[in-house]
Amino acid sequence: MTILGIESSCDETAAAVVRDGNLLLGNVVASSMELHAPYGGVVPEIAARSHIEAIIPTISTALEQAKTNWADIDGIAVTYGAGLSGSLLVGVLTARTLAIIYNKPLYAINHVEGHVYANFLTKTSLPGYDLPAEQPEFPMLALIVSGGHTQLVYFTDHFTYRVLGQTLDDAVGEAFDKVAKMLGLAYPGGPSIQVAAAKGKAKFPLPTAKLSAKYNFSFSGLKTAVLRLAQQQIGEDYGFPSSKLAERLSEAQKADISASFLTTAIDTLVGKTLLAYLEYKPKSVVIAGGVASSQPLRQQLSKRLPIAIAYTDVKLCTDNGAMIATLGWYKHAKNQTPADPFSLSPKPNLVM
Repeated sequence: MTILGIESSCDETAAAVVRDGNLLLGNVVASSMELHAPYGGVVPEIAARSHIEAIIPTISTALEQAKTNWADIDGIAVTYGAGLSGSLLVGVLTARTLAIIYNKPLYAINHVEGHVYANFLTKTSLPGYDLPAEQPEFPMLALIVSGGHTQLVYFTDHFTYRVLGQTLDDAVGEAFDKVAKMLGLAYPGGPSIQVAAAKGKAKFPLPTAKLSAKYNFSFSGLKTAVLRLAQQQIGEDYGFPSSKLAERLSEAQKADISASFLTTAIDTLVGKTLLAYLEYKPKSVVIAGGVASSQPLRQQLSKRLPIAIAYTDVKLCTDNGAMIATLGWYKHAKNQTPADPFSLSPKPNLVM
C-alpha cells in the first residue's frame, strides 16, 4: 500500500509518498522560513499565502520523486491539527479535493502524533538520509519536542497511548526561539543557540520548575531566569527592556548564557524521560519533533538512558509529509474509518 502525505500546519509546505509503512519513496518540503526570519517567528498570514503558492507544485514534485502516479496511490493523509488555522485550511482543502477527484480514502492526521511516526521509516533510496535499521517496538516511550509541543507519551500499540506529561506553558522549542530573540540570535532559535553555546560555558546555574505532576514541563520560568541573568550581566535591573539586551551584551556573554540555557533545558527533558523510562520500562524510546534534531539532546539521552536509541534523520524531525504519510499508512492498514472528504475541517487546537 502506498500513501501520499500532506503537511501544512505551520510554515512548511510538505508532501511525501510512503509505501508499506516503512519505505520512503518521495519527500519534498517547501519552507517559507526566510520570510518569517525578520520577525523572529512565524507570521500566520504570510505562512498561509505561502502554502497556497507552494502546495500543488510540492505534491507534484513528491509524486515525481517517488516515480509514482495517482493510480498507485492507495490513500491520502493530511494534517488537520494542531497548527495555524490558515495554514491547516490550505492543506485540508487540497487533500479533500484530491481525495474526491481521484476517489481515494482520506485520513485525518494529528500533527503531534505524526511526528512520532517519522521513527517508523527504515528504508529509502533517496540520497542523504540516515534512517534507523529497525522500527521501534511496543511498548514505546516518546519524547515529543517542538516549537509548539513538549510531551511524554507512552504507547502500548499503534493508536493506543497515554500522555504522561506535557508543558504547562511554553513548549521547549518556543522557549529556544524567545531566548534567541532576547539575545539577538537568528531565528529559528534552536540551531542558533546551539552554535552560540558551543563557544561558551554553562557557568550560570539556572532554575528548573518544580511541579506536582512529575512528568509535566514548564519553561516560562527558565525563560524569565535567562532574562534576569542577561539584565544582570549588563548591570541593569528588571525594568530594562528585553528588546535592547542584544545590543548591550558581548558575544562572550551571549555564548555563556546560551550554553547555560541549553544545558538546563536539555537536562529537564532528559531527566523526565529517564524518570519515565525507569517507571514504565518500555522496549524502545524515540524522540520526535523539531527539537529532536538537537545533537546535544541526542547525546545526553544516549549517555543517560540505559537503552539504545535509534534516531531518525534530522530532516524528518522538522515538519514533513513523510511522518504524515507513515501514520496515514497505519490508519489504512488498521482499517480505521477514513475522514469524509466533503466535510473534514481543520482543528487548530487539536491535542493527543
